[in-house]
Amino acid sequence: MKHVESYYAATANPHADWPQLEESIQCDVCIIGGGFTGLSSALYLTEAGYDVVLLEAARVGYGASGRNGGQVVNSYSRDIDVIQQRYGVNVAKMLGSMMFEGADIIRDRIDRYAIDCDYRPGNIFAALNNRQMGHLRAQKALWESYGNQQISLLDQSGMRREVASERYVGGLLDERGGHLHPLNLALGEAEAIRRHGGRIYEHSAATNVLYGSPNVVKTAKGDVRATFVVFAGNAYLAPQLEPRLGRKSMPCGSQIITTEPLSADTALSLLPNNRCVEDCNYLLDYFRLTADNRLLYGGGVIYGARDPQDIDALIRPKLLKTFPQLSGVSFSYRWSGNFLLTLSRMPQFGRLENNVYYMQGDSGHGVTCTHLAGKLIAETLRGDAERFDAFATLPHLPFPGGRRFQIPLTVMGAAWYALRDRLGV
Repeated sequence: MKHVESYYAATANPHADWPQLEESIQCDVCIIGGGFTGLSSALYLTEAGYDVVLLEAARVGYGASGRNGGQVVNSYSRDIDVIQQRYGVNVAKMLGSMMFEGADIIRDRIDRYAIDCDYRPGNIFAALNNRQMGHLRAQKALWESYGNQQISLLDQSGMRREVASERYVGGLLDERGGHLHPLNLALGEAEAIRRHGGRIYEHSAATNVLYGSPNVVKTAKGDVRATFVVFAGNAYLAPQLEPRLGRKSMPCGSQIITTEPLSADTALSLLPNNRCVEDCNYLLDYFRLTADNRLLYGGGVIYGARDPQDIDALIRPKLLKTFPQLSGVSFSYRWSGNFLLTLSRMPQFGRLENNVYYMQGDSGHGVTCTHLAGKLIAETLRGDAERFDAFATLPHLPFPGGRRFQIPLTVMGAAWYALRDRLGV
């Protein structure tokens, strides 16, 4: 199974392939899933001296990790004020102490292993109305109270200096965020795992897991006997492999295009300081420049992870609403990919059996949270589960209506929030 025909696959760094598992092997930790959650976990564990095997059903970075918008956005899909309201002050303090850590981990990985992934600093949250601008003022104060002093508010003129669009009334610039080529980051992390002695197998989907001492993870042509198992498949984990993980989450699709290469002058006229941007709507748009001066633009959600018939028709009106000056621009690449949504919009970490763990459901904030997850699972296996358990103790709520009605009910809820976005209330 090849990568989808995306801009990222077309511009991936040269790399050696990984073999298919065709024998019975043993290890300390078997990780199921070769996206950022699995890669981060494997890298932290191999650095700590564990014998790690990572099984990927397709290719490293095949799922959301190699298809996303490439934005390094801090915090979680629900911010700390919401977390405090729902779960209390103590939980908020613990999760708040970690909400900038994922981005720091990414920068450390890039520097330590010299990963060429086009990292650029700075992401902007863009307000489309005064209500959203009020939320950004509160967010600035909240994030500063948790130690991020590299954020600044932008008024309307400040936004115009960052984004050549009339849509926004202001924004919030986070210098501790940024953007990058996510597939090249994943490939670089996989190579670092190999250098530390970790074993990666592609085209090696887990077909069954037998829990015990040891646990046995079976594939079509082999099996892995492991003391520990970590489920890290997220939206691309086969539902029948572990049904308990699918009952409280839902795969969702998002769509992205990249334009033809723009002239350097045109590209910098759109985003003069080369920040990435996401707006503050519930169903948000996001965009940035690539290293070769294309505009990458994404937006919208398709609940249930169906591939749309015409991505151009979905994205072009959004792009032109933001940048009408690009009327007539051609698209070179368009693709869709799935992320895993939870009802609470909070990531789901936990234990299934003795020595069997899972981490999933980053709900659109996966680039940073997955890297934090890898650090937390390594801490847990080394005997310090306090930070992992801060997430594991959060309630994992089922979607109302069960699997049959979760999509239509979620669509109805999303339509309500989209209406609020349009009305600015």
